[in-house]
Amino acid sequence: MNNDRHGISVGVERIDHEYVLMFKATGHLTHQDYLALTPKLESALKTVGSENIKMVADIKELNGWDIRAAWDDLKLGIKLRTNLGRVAIYGDKGWQELASKVGSLFIAGEVKQFTEYDDAIDWVTAAT
Repeated sequence: MNNDRHGISVGVERIDHEYVLMFKATGHLTHQDYLALTPKLESALKTVGSENIKMVADIKELNGWDIRAAWDDLKLGIKLRTNLGRVAIYGDKGWQELASKVGSLFIAGEVKQFTEYDDAIDWVTAAT
């Protein structure tokens, strides 16, 4: 049985004394996935605040986007660009490193790609 799992989950974790926005994308994302994400993301942003946001984006199980979802992702990045202080991207596929480099062009803060989840957490929560 082949399950077509895809979607985006977002949450907030408290690590030491700060809140970190946790973002996980799986499968092949669609425009509908981004429509479902928006209210969840707005709620999470109220918890973490709106400046110098630290985020871990787990894209290890992400396979790609349809064209409209890619556009949604770009718009989301532009909307948040000045609020993101550090973004750790966790994934181990070659194209994911390229995606993180392209994404860093649209984000005012630091963006770094990791192949180890714990390294991503350590970096995003390190003192700046």
